[in-house]
Amino acid sequence: MTALTPITFAATDIEKIAAQEGRVAIFLAPDGPLDAGARRVNKLTKGAVQRLLAGQKFAKSKPGDVATLTFPVGMVAEAVDIVHLPRRTDALAARKAGAGLAKLRGQSDLLLLAANMKYVAEVCFGLAMRDYGFDDHKTDANERKGAVVTMCKKPDEAEAAAAPLMAIAEGAFMTRDLTNAPANVLTTTAFADQLSAMQDLGLKVEVLDEDQLVKLGMRTLLCVGQGSESPSKVVVMEWNGGAKDEAPLALVGKGVVFDTGGISLKPGAGMEDMTMDMGGAGVVAGVMRSLALRAAKANVVGLVGLVENMPSGNAVRPGDVVTSMKGDTVEVINTDAEGRLVLCDVMWYAQERFKPAAMIDLATLTGAIVVGLGHENAGVFSNDDALCNAFLKAAQAEGEGAWRMPMGRGYDTLLKSRIADMKNIGGRAAGSVTAAQFLKRFVKEETPWIHLDIAGVASVKSETTLAPAGATGWGVAALNRLVRERFEKG
Repeated sequence: MTALTPITFAATDIEKIAAQEGRVAIFLAPDGPLDAGARRVNKLTKGAVQRLLAGQKFAKSKPGDVATLTFPVGMVAEAVDIVHLPRRTDALAARKAGAGLAKLRGQSDLLLLAANMKYVAEVCFGLAMRDYGFDDHKTDANERKGAVVTMCKKPDEAEAAAAPLMAIAEGAFMTRDLTNAPANVLTTTAFADQLSAMQDLGLKVEVLDEDQLVKLGMRTLLCVGQGSESPSKVVVMEWNGGAKDEAPLALVGKGVVFDTGGISLKPGAGMEDMTMDMGGAGVVAGVMRSLALRAAKANVVGLVGLVENMPSGNAVRPGDVVTSMKGDTVEVINTDAEGRLVLCDVMWYAQERFKPAAMIDLATLTGAIVVGLGHENAGVFSNDDALCNAFLKAAQAEGEGAWRMPMGRGYDTLLKSRIADMKNIGGRAAGSVTAAQFLKRFVKEETPWIHLDIAGVASVKSETTLAPAGATGWGVAALNRLVRERFEKG
């Protein structure tokens, strides 16, 4: 797995500032006073910091923006980065500042002069999140990045505050690595092996193979993968950090390691992006890793259905009728609407086995959600206002876009089948809504539930604030916060 940037914390040492050979970062407001570190840098650079602060460009900058003095006279450092960060800032602006520094530093050492800044841990989190690159398959990816040292008045407190944030970052890195991985590397078996390895963190992990899935009656999930030589699997990850008798939160992820569309073959252009169709399972894995790393005081179970959707002589066909684990029959109209067939069996299994306090499923499910919300927001569908509002609040606090979408019985008419209980697709109209309505049929009445359609946010073509182009790790931070605020005790 891609390693996080090691960030160490130390007390402010004025002499070491002068000796720094890489980059030095200071945090200032346009109208604010200079702290001891900034005063030292200003003196070393013969007033260059003060002159930059007095300029109109810095005055018009936004919180989190960075101005740079390159090869400043009077210092050994190759650059001084002056970060616009008012005293009364917020966590998201601090994360943006850290991300900006990560982009600028390249391979250089970096010294952060944080003094007694309130959001020093958030700055370090933003830096760690943005200091990511998926280089596993590049032959020239051996260059090591320099060290990051944060000088502040209370380094022990800053390090303690940063630790749970770094657990989130490590979970997000796992999600990104899984989502970025090519399908010939991240097979269903390799995926299951990576999840099994998290037993070392204290997770209880169980891998259900095809024979077990047949016995359980997961025929809709199995039909998706029957055209592939890669075996279909369900992986169950349990984190038991709460009370023994407390019902868990269940997280369910779609893990289609590659999606050709099956017999309903996708167009060739852009099909290479379908390595990310396991993004929902990737987020579930990342959240479970974060919870274990920070020893969350909650019971959470993560379940992922791992399949590959391929055309072959044994593949499921349009017009086939398949019986779900629940017992409902599904007419497969389009084999490219496969994600809901995977999820419905795993969701039913999660409820039957764990009797969860709530259930959240995640999937790169529909292109329709991208048409509706673009790449700024995931689609949120729910049968429970309180749970949904709690998630939306958590997502907003973490800066992860999410927008609630409508549901209603009127959409169910689009799923009516002449020969089975339902069709697996309702046509072009309201495609993301009918997908959610399909899944809702597999949610028990007593189960609070959220469906997250992350097709537009799991992997993007251009960089975001905290991630380079490619997999974003969206959802790890928001779901971690939801667990902390709603499901942890004490």
